[in-house]
Amino acid sequence: MPHTETPGTEAAPQARLRWWTELPLIVLVYACYSAGRLLVRGDVSDAVDHGLALLRIEKALFLNAEHPLNRLFTREPWIGIPADFWYASLHYLVTPAILIWIFRSRTVRYRAARTWLMTSTFIGLIGFTLMPTCPPRLLDASHGFVDTMAQYSSYGWWGGEASAPRGLGGMTNQYAAMPSLHVGWALWCGVMLWRYGGTRTAKVAGVVYPLVTTIVVMGTANHYFLDAVAGAAVMGAGLLLTPFVLRSADRVRTRLATRTAPAAPVPDGAGSPIVSGGCQTSAGERIPRQREEQRFGAGAEPDPAPSDAGDETPAPTR
Repeated sequence: MPHTETPGTEAAPQARLRWWTELPLIVLVYACYSAGRLLVRGDVSDAVDHGLALLRIEKALFLNAEHPLNRLFTREPWIGIPADFWYASLHYLVTPAILIWIFRSRTVRYRAARTWLMTSTFIGLIGFTLMPTCPPRLLDASHGFVDTMAQYSSYGWWGGEASAPRGLGGMTNQYAAMPSLHVGWALWCGVMLWRYGGTRTAKVAGVVYPLVTTIVVMGTANHYFLDAVAGAAVMGAGLLLTPFVLRSADRVRTRLATRTAPAAPVPDGAGSPIVSGGCQTSAGERIPRQREEQRFGAGAEPDPAPSDAGDETPAPTR
């Protein structure tokens, strides 16, 4: 079965990509995302109201898988501790590793893949701004959730405030739960592994990684199921917008190249009305021998004894 590509997302980059330009770009985008995530901290009461509203919707639709998973992770440390390590570390490791792998082995696909990931990440930032949401672990204990990150914090480097290292809890926005970019980034990784892995193991990993990540974010009480759904929707929106972002970037690059390109040197005498070593001609005037060249045609030689020669030249016998 022939492999089909999404139109506009798989075109080869116009210029060869270099790691020393890509790395600062990725760091800059992530820094902007992290800073924006901190700056959009909303009102805590609004975040709690949004979290409870999501919980009510899930219960009405019988989608509330967070409670049984959270009880399982809390009761069984052999599940809860690895899940906390999964939540706290893998999105920092797997996502960059797959970006590097695509950059090195699937260069033609890299630009579209990177743009898709970045576009979706910024869409997620819009979600954090418009809908600050309290995660299940920060709800009142009467709602039945246990913060497994706090429960098992002695086993890892994180403290009781999300997955941030101990003492750095203030550097993260704990109410940025909607959408779940843990799930969104894991889905991106899964798609990359499925499409470009080339082996059965890679395809299995492409399915398992986002699926397990979805279970982990709910079992650790960091996200609702609807947060995970929103994370997948954000990635879908980013995929649809990627062709437009790529075309816009190409147009901007072309304009900048046109403005900064040096002007082409003009040859001496180009476009000048001066001909024949400084002899100028007026309208209707012909230069010497032009009449003969026109009479005999291009490439033909005139009669060696022209009929309009001067008085000192004898005319040919007729």
